[in-house]
Amino acid sequence: MHVYICTMQLHSDTIVAISTPAGSGAIGVIRLSGPEAIDIAGKVFSRNLEKAAGHTLHYGNILKNGEILDEAVAAIFIGPRSYTKEDVVEFSCHGSPYILREVLMLLVDKGARLAQPGEFTQRAYLNGAMDLAQAEAVADLIASTSAGAHQLAMNQMRGGISRELKDLREQLLNFTSLIELELDFGEEDVEFADRTQLSELVVRITERLSSLIDSFQFGNAIKQGVPTVIMGKPNAGKSTLLNTLLNENRAIVSDIPGTTRDVIEDRIVIQGIEFRLMDTAGVRETVDQIEAEGVSRTLALAQKASLVIYIFDRKTDTLEEAQAYLKTADLPESAQIILLGNKSDLVSDKPNGSFLPISAKAHEGIDQLRERMVEAVQAFSQHDPDQAVISNVRHLTALRKAAAALEEVQQGLEMGITGDLLAIDIRTVLHYIGEITGEISTDEVLGNIFSRFCIGK
Repeated sequence: MHVYICTMQLHSDTIVAISTPAGSGAIGVIRLSGPEAIDIAGKVFSRNLEKAAGHTLHYGNILKNGEILDEAVAAIFIGPRSYTKEDVVEFSCHGSPYILREVLMLLVDKGARLAQPGEFTQRAYLNGAMDLAQAEAVADLIASTSAGAHQLAMNQMRGGISRELKDLREQLLNFTSLIELELDFGEEDVEFADRTQLSELVVRITERLSSLIDSFQFGNAIKQGVPTVIMGKPNAGKSTLLNTLLNENRAIVSDIPGTTRDVIEDRIVIQGIEFRLMDTAGVRETVDQIEAEGVSRTLALAQKASLVIYIFDRKTDTLEEAQAYLKTADLPESAQIILLGNKSDLVSDKPNGSFLPISAKAHEGIDQLRERMVEAVQAFSQHDPDQAVISNVRHLTALRKAAAALEEVQQGLEMGITGDLLAIDIRTVLHYIGEITGEISTDEVLGNIFSRFCIGK
């Protein structure tokens, strides 16, 4: 059951939207949902849908003023066995933008209302088909561009994070109920909630919340693409490496030092993980104001990156110089660093294992680099693959607030505060955990979440 700190009510009208992307295609889908969905659809369809069974398909014509507008297939879903738990009709029409627009307006004329962004999923949430975290995962699933992002969204949509948070919340709720029960017997000085057991539970939940919070770096990187900065001195081969990894001439390659002055960004997917590659200006002291600005941007990006690929020219630079520079670059402790010795095909000395020898131009060592990049992501994740991972900033914020409130609970237990004050602190924890799955929600939060969806989903 959802608790709304607002005036949110279930909708009673019928909504309609085009659920397929804009543009011409073989098929376009128009979706209706609501109490009048079947009746409104029947007003424009040549087949009688009034007594149609759920989960059935019906071929016929869509009619406008008695004339055939299109041949279509109507899919019928009777609530609550539908996506929104309402009656739903989906027309599969020919994908002409003109046809879809005409059918859409025809259904509006017959009584449907144009859906708002994400309103179908919002109704699914309001009607109990999914919780709020699962609803957000629907948008992530649609936006996923890699196998890793897809898997994260699927796990969340199937309730991975929700089940775990529900279990933690129920354990705390049980203790809160016992503490509040004590308040009814205040004059008798009874204690139903064992404070030692509660303290042990707080420690366990704190550890789990901390693990979830730590998983955000991995989850967000997988969802958005791992920010990967390629840096090094001018002419070390950064742009050549970018082109080689992308297998296209994305960046200008020149023997003139300082050719790259701004950040060039592109994306690649390796073993299901998307990397946001950023080719940057060569790092060196310079009096050229434009190049100096490029160097400044390089350092700023590197200080926020999850993965830094530092490349040095083995013909002109030494490993010690590269390592010395990295120590002064103020990189984040959580960042993974891959050190590359480029142009290794032009030198005779053997590498000592402290770096990966490559030749960006000759494509040597590139497969090994790709493997290292995947290993680096796995290294900075530092999470149990069987445990839930968060990738949503809203969830991260709520978990941090819940963890802070848990700390207040622990301090209260150590100080021996009264049960009424302890119950208030625990309720605060429950509130923030409940915000994630939607046990506690507001119109403002819901509006912000579902406004990011595409119309028709």
